Amino acid sequence: MVEKRPLKVGVVGCAGRMGRMLVAEIVATPGLALGGGTEIAGNPVLGSDVAQQAGLPAAGLVVGSDPRALFKACDAVVDFTLPAATAIHADLAAEAKKILIAGTTGLTPAQQEIVTMAATRTAIVQSANMSVGVNILLGLAEDAARRLTETYDIEIVEMHHRHKVDSPSGTALALGRAAAKGRGVDLDSVKKIDRDGARRTGDIGFAVLRGGDVAGDHSLIFAADGVRFELTHRAGSRRIFAKGAARALLWSRGRKPGLYSMRDVLGLG
Repeated sequence: MVEKRPLKVGVVGCAGRMGRMLVAEIVATPGLALGGGTEIAGNPVLGSDVAQQAGLPAAGLVVGSDPRALFKACDAVVDFTLPAATAIHADLAAEAKKILIAGTTGLTPAQQEIVTMAATRTAIVQSANMSVGVNILLGLAEDAARRLTETYDIEIVEMHHRHKVDSPSGTALALGRAAAKGRGVDLDSVKKIDRDGARRTGDIGFAVLRGGDVAGDHSLIFAADGVRFELTHRAGSRRIFAKGAARALLWSRGRKPGLYSMRDVLGLG
């Protein structure tokens, strides 16, 4: 039996905090091989070694600024950048017929449509949160909301580092969608972020906290008279997201075009 060669993986935004962690995880994962990395024009790391800027021995791969060249050189690309960039990268993945693992949150409906259309031409795994624990939490959220009546108010509390742009987080919104699905309603019809006055029955409320270097804390609270039921996930390190991305990469190899999620990767249905 002929052993498969490692999947060659590129990282866009390779010099960011998450990018460096993704580079390190790719290098450490059997079956994966680092294929390159890019940063935006003007970034001082351009021209340096992709692995070295992540604190690893040199790999002989230079940080470039052309994502199209990265897709051409690699079998798959990982993107934890910004919504506008992710939409562009989805188009490039479809053009090159290469795998895209997208962990970016905060996409507009138009940007999401670009990703969805690109997935008709190549395999894309897109998830608001790549960690195994959070994806199990999403299933628990839906099941709990299905079993608990509207006498239980639902509140979602999330905290992230001070630099996070989108609010609420993509994971918090995913938890809201899971809870709304369990109750058989559309999240947009019951979502409450900025509120004045008393709480309304049936609303799904969001509270957003920002500060420090928090990787990501999420709590789903069901509160009724005399009782409170909570489901919580705390990310102590961004490495859990990088490990999830590596798992998604290995799972994606040989997949038909389609828009997949971490629930598909984990076999959660």
